[in-house]
Amino acid sequence: MPLKITFVTHSTTLDNEAKLASGWNDVKLSDLGKQQAMELGERQKNEHYDVIFTSDLSRAIDTATIAFKERQIPILTDKRLRECDYGDLTCYPNSIVEPEKINRLHTPFANGESYIQTNARMKSFLEDLKQKYPNGKVLIIGHRATHYALDYFLKNIPMETLLSRKFIWQQAFNYEI
Repeated sequence: MPLKITFVTHSTTLDNEAKLASGWNDVKLSDLGKQQAMELGERQKNEHYDVIFTSDLSRAIDTATIAFKERQIPILTDKRLRECDYGDLTCYPNSIVEPEKINRLHTPFANGESYIQTNARMKSFLEDLKQKYPNGKVLIIGHRATHYALDYFLKNIPMETLLSRKFIWQQAFNYEI
């Protein structure tokens, strides 16, 4: 039996509502985001997970905590699941950061990181996950960089494709290793 991974993005933040690219900014959930987290918990109420992993940024942790507060599922944080570090462009308008992403596959954002570096973090995380939960069912609450790496490593979608297309939100993304 393979390792099953369900990925969801964190709920809406104050930066999301202001159309700012958060990167490593530890922004809080908005009121809408808190409501979305409750809705996530309701949608997932019949799913059994061995563990929930989130990045160590509060928007991901709070999404998990609100959504699964009534459940007895361990929630573990892992810094490797963070969003890309936009460096000097942290909290800049999305209209500036989004088109810049395709240029940051190999070249880091000034005082930040590249998507190759975010993928290296995720590769390490996935290797650990396979060892610790080889036949498990895991929920990951993360960011777009987390999702890009999952699609890259587990669905073989080129990073150039992922970085150049518009992200389309859905309730959950499912993977198997």
